[in-house]
Amino acid sequence: MRILLAVAATLFVNAAFAQEQVSPPARELLRPPKKHQVSSPITDRFALRVTYFTPTVDTFLRLDRQTGQPGTELIVEDDLGLEAKPTQVRAEMTFRLRERNRLRVDYFKLTRYGDKVLDRTIAFGDQTFLVTERAQTMIDWRQLTLTYTRSLMRFERFELGAGLGISLLETRARGEVTARNVRESEDAVAPFPTFALDATWRISTRWSLSARGQTFTANMDDFDGSLSDYHGDIQYRWRKNFTVGLGYTSLRIDASSTSTDDFPGRFEQDISGPEFFVRASF
Repeated sequence: MRILLAVAATLFVNAAFAQEQVSPPARELLRPPKKHQVSSPITDRFALRVTYFTPTVDTFLRLDRQTGQPGTELIVEDDLGLEAKPTQVRAEMTFRLRERNRLRVDYFKLTRYGDKVLDRTIAFGDQTFLVTERAQTMIDWRQLTLTYTRSLMRFERFELGAGLGISLLETRARGEVTARNVRESEDAVAPFPTFALDATWRISTRWSLSARGQTFTANMDDFDGSLSDYHGDIQYRWRKNFTVGLGYTSLRIDASSTSTDDFPGRFEQDISGPEFFVRASF
């Protein structure tokens, strides 16, 4: 995994700066587009997008004992009472570095709490929560993603790019029964590289379509995991520097580990749903 991450990081950096010697001066990196160009995601030098996201969340969790004994398999929305349809606000920034290079920075955070009288006995890590006990639980998921893409095709009305991304993932699970003063928590932090594709089509002066996706699968001695992130939207350029849009995002993580040092068990989460966003750019 360390070798894989090192290779991904090296490719990421080399791709971003490979043409440094033949590129324009640094002062031109964020220079506004030429006057005759139509303002669109293809010509924007910088964009800040704020999104109102209303997904449906499906989460599978199994937290094993440190001895390796499997814990109880849980659908946390049903078994622990966590919210299945949360509302979220997301933020994203995109920088265009010269004509064909883009860097996107995306942050996502989802924290949910559960409070439920258990209808069965649950093995949760090294603790056991008994049937009819009231359990308070929390699952926190955070993801910071940096994605670099370079345009393979770039025209006035269409752009297609490919590149690499790296996501810093952090998850934490906690459960407790206050009546018996019993609690258990586990957390994990890990980087995850991805391969990325994106495309933009400017339909008209004000309307455009965008789509992107990135994914990767890793298999090692004590860890198996996959990450995928897909998004599509339609945008309306209300003003030259202001856009509104509707989209759909699907974010999926599936990870299992037999290591007793870091989140032993399995965590699978599917976050998918529609979104509304506003976008400021120049």
